[in-house]
Amino acid sequence: MATAPRPRTSTREPGELGRRLETWLGRHLPGAEVTGATVPASNGMSSETLLFDIEHPDAPVRACALRLAADPAAYTVFPSYDMPRQHRVMSLVAAHTDLPVPRTLWLEEDPAPLGAPFFVMARAEGRVPPDVMPYTYEGNWLHAATDAERAGLQEATVSLLARLHDGFPAKEAAFLLPPGDGSPLRRHVEGQRAYYAWVVDGLARSPLLERAFDRLEELWPADEGEPVLNWGDARIGNVVYDGFTPVAVLDWEMAAYAPREVDLGWTVYLHRFFQDLTLGFGQSGLPDFLRRDDIERSYAALTGHTPRDMEFHTLYAALRHGIVMLRIAYRQAHFGEVEVPADPDGLILHHDSLAAMVQGTYW
Repeated sequence: MATAPRPRTSTREPGELGRRLETWLGRHLPGAEVTGATVPASNGMSSETLLFDIEHPDAPVRACALRLAADPAAYTVFPSYDMPRQHRVMSLVAAHTDLPVPRTLWLEEDPAPLGAPFFVMARAEGRVPPDVMPYTYEGNWLHAATDAERAGLQEATVSLLARLHDGFPAKEAAFLLPPGDGSPLRRHVEGQRAYYAWVVDGLARSPLLERAFDRLEELWPADEGEPVLNWGDARIGNVVYDGFTPVAVLDWEMAAYAPREVDLGWTVYLHRFFQDLTLGFGQSGLPDFLRRDDIERSYAALTGHTPRDMEFHTLYAALRHGIVMLRIAYRQAHFGEVEVPADPDGLILHHDSLAAMVQGTYW
């Protein structure tokens, strides 16, 4: 983590995007100016974010954020980027729940103005737990917080999931169900199989990821549970906090219609991913933060639903994350940032913990 190059996230230039955005915005707000166009330091490796201000007396808001579909020239992390889908999910969550979702402003489906579809939303002010270096490392605001402050943030974040799963009318999320046969969970997993096949097309396959898929079948829940709207990328790195209180829930591109535990497993495992990496580099991390048992207990108290089959769902989260990690590694190889080893499993940062989950020795 300390010496690996930061993966390239885009081939786009913020200043040029800002100029093109101003031209586009002039059709909606004649005479509007775009100022301060920049990308956040933690700009993601899938959809990209552009931060900017609007200078116009009739602007609905001044401070904005733009979510732009990934640059097709940048060896994208996912096969497709459905910006209308993300925009629709955020609008529906805002309409049906009390979650702090940024106000959506404009959706542009035509790729011509910026090179890809995008939408614009109000920008939330606050702070986000960092991914690079991870918040589990020393030297950031969350690591420096007190145990009580982190506990408060944890409870507030689990509450977001509880309120989303309980408050959003499930049938309104059925449009997210992938095509195919079988239950929502089965279709979700089959979608990941298709994603894996796309990642390794023409490249070395991962024996570890394929064993993980086999292990999922062995652990398949007897009762999958009713599907609900899943946030998808349910982790604290996608929340803006004012102090330790959530003020914006971001990044809905992985939203899904699936059992509650798909979200919960992702929340549990994505913290463990950072915690395990931190331990591997000789730091203690945050061992008492976002523990699986505590998340399950808090969620049950808030919803009355006791999470079940969590070994399946945490393995599934680690498997899904492993496919993303493999794609990012092959992307780095494409740009000449890394060499592909003889064993492709070595490209998956958490291969040891994923192997332990497959063997049933992790928890």
